[in-house]
Amino acid sequence: LLTAVFFVDEQHGWAVGHDAQILASSDGGKSWDKQFEDLKREAPLLDVWFKDLNNGFAIGAYGALLNTSDGGQHWQDVSDRLDNEDQYHLNGIAQIKDAGLFIVGEAGSMFRSSDEGQTWEKLEGPYQGSLFGVVGTAQPATLLAYGLRGNLFRSSDFGDTWQPIELNGARGPVEFGLASATLLSDGTLVLVGNGGSVMRSTDDGQTFEVFNRPDRISLA
Repeated sequence: LLTAVFFVDEQHGWAVGHDAQILASSDGGKSWDKQFEDLKREAPLLDVWFKDLNNGFAIGAYGALLNTSDGGQHWQDVSDRLDNEDQYHLNGIAQIKDAGLFIVGEAGSMFRSSDEGQTWEKLEGPYQGSLFGVVGTAQPATLLAYGLRGNLFRSSDFGDTWQPIELNGARGPVEFGLASATLLSDGTLVLVGNGGSVMRSTDDGQTFEVFNRPDRISLA
């Protein structure tokens, strides 16, 4: 089972999943080669991010943090760079404009790096439940962290302070888990989640329009 995919350009991408598998494609996803697998880990990798064709990170269950500097030919376990004594699952990683890298995970855990992942700072977040992902906006140092029961938080200072964002649709407040988010080329933010929820923001994540699929099928 694969859990996440990231393309650094139109041709080159990586996917991660269970058994700590990491796959790579150099033809726009038409074919994939296995770069890494750790059956002993018995835990999935949950997200992946690359700066360029060489440098990237993969994160996952039990605090896994892997790093490559050669396009994934070799991966190094650098989990000890994080102050994550309880080995909380790491669910999402993203680059935040003009700021650095940000990781969110289980029990509201948050980590940020201003030196391309060499060192990480643990943050006290606004929420103690699971955060499933993080996305940067088009504005510098601005990001959204999202998770269980429609919980969504916005920071405009790279995680120093947070504001809760209310999500209200035709059926009332969104109380479904938020599963994934993306920033479109025009600056629009799109969030999707359980119950067929689709949310769109055109003001840098300050407010969202909420839509629901009629069939209520969950989206990821």
